[in-house]
Amino acid sequence: MERRGVVIAGLAGGSGKSVVAVGIAAALAGRGHHVVPFKKGPDYIDAGWLQLAAGHRCYNLDPYLMSGEAICRSFARRAVGDRVIVEGNRGLFDGVNADGGYATADLAKTLALPVVLVVDCTKTTRTVAAMVLGCRHFDPGLDIRGVILNQIATERQRLLVTEAVQRYAGVEVLGAVPRLKQDIFPMRHLGMIPHQEYDGSNEAVGTLAELASSSVDLNRLQEVMAVLPEPSPMPAPPAEGKASRVTIGVLQDAAFQFYYSENLEALERAGARLVYLNAMTDAGLPEVDGLYIGGGFPETGAGALSANHSFRRSLREAAEGGLPVYAECGGLIYLGESISLDGRDYPLCGVFPVRFAMSKKPQAHGYTIFRVERPTGFYDLGEEVRGHEFRYSRVVEWRGGDEQLALGMVRGTGFVGGRDGLTRNNVLALYTHIHAEGTPGWAGKFVELCLRRRAGG
Repeated sequence: MERRGVVIAGLAGGSGKSVVAVGIAAALAGRGHHVVPFKKGPDYIDAGWLQLAAGHRCYNLDPYLMSGEAICRSFARRAVGDRVIVEGNRGLFDGVNADGGYATADLAKTLALPVVLVVDCTKTTRTVAAMVLGCRHFDPGLDIRGVILNQIATERQRLLVTEAVQRYAGVEVLGAVPRLKQDIFPMRHLGMIPHQEYDGSNEAVGTLAELASSSVDLNRLQEVMAVLPEPSPMPAPPAEGKASRVTIGVLQDAAFQFYYSENLEALERAGARLVYLNAMTDAGLPEVDGLYIGGGFPETGAGALSANHSFRRSLREAAEGGLPVYAECGGLIYLGESISLDGRDYPLCGVFPVRFAMSKKPQAHGYTIFRVERPTGFYDLGEEVRGHEFRYSRVVEWRGGDEQLALGMVRGTGFVGGRDGLTRNNVLALYTHIHAEGTPGWAGKFVELCLRRRAGG
């Protein structure tokens, strides 16, 4: 079957592109297509829903965290399905500066993919045509092949907007999603709930698939997708004797779900066998050579995490014994002494002398760069690494010393005082998230640290 791909973009965050992209991915998968999803930008929640909808790992393409060459290489290797859906982020031309650097439009041109634009039509009609026409003229080099109208209230509005967009903007309308009485995605104040936390996630995906099938001309959508070249081969697996050299545990449960698929695959290619653990229900750490704790929402699972005394104790003892542990954001919180929620303190692992609490507003948000100023085992001294941070947690009390903070923030907030990267023995815990395709040495160093520790080094 001919392989085809497209970028689903919006005019702004909240335009409905996730509803459309997840629905299309699920609908095409339901028709028997092998759908491979990608998400633009530093995002875990949308990527998780896309992965659930497609039944295939979702990958992230981020022009800030990755070079253009790395983006093209990753896409060429991983776009192995006969249908490839790339969901953009924020507005089509929104980037980090007035030039739109690192925007969805840039990614679409880098990948030579056409764009289908999702437009929120709330309380508007003919003006939609002006907005679409503006996007076409704003960057004539961008291939906008279709529009999907969202939040359509009446049949009259649909007909009027469709005629205006096709007459004045010269872009085909491929579908119209009706205004819904309630959100299909579960929401809370931080945005969409990760599908791992939601008991009705499969039902939600099924509803979105039905919505896409009834509201979007899926046959025409596939016709306007670009034909893709044959995928490039992935690097060969580790040589004989190198495969599964170490076992690395990965906390993956309702509290910890923020992992880039590329990071997990990079560890496997470096020679790690990954075992997935549940910090809420497992009695303790099994025999592993290292531990990876990603981000997530430990605050929503604080009761269960805190109540699992045996797992917390086993992790703390393993860290004291020199187990290599890499912890990002939510993982950093879990390694602290406690988190305070609604006036109640929930004890955590106690690897580091720090207490946390939650705030109503973001405490750090955006892309970061850190410089490695002290040895960690996971990075080279002096190395500069790009990442991102997004957190509502704040440090209530930090009783550690400056010598325990290995990273200096060149850009971003970090942990405290412009620094990040809490260290103890072979543990590195940081607020910054990294992407393995933009930090290619990370996985190999993680595995080598595990090997040295096992060998008694």
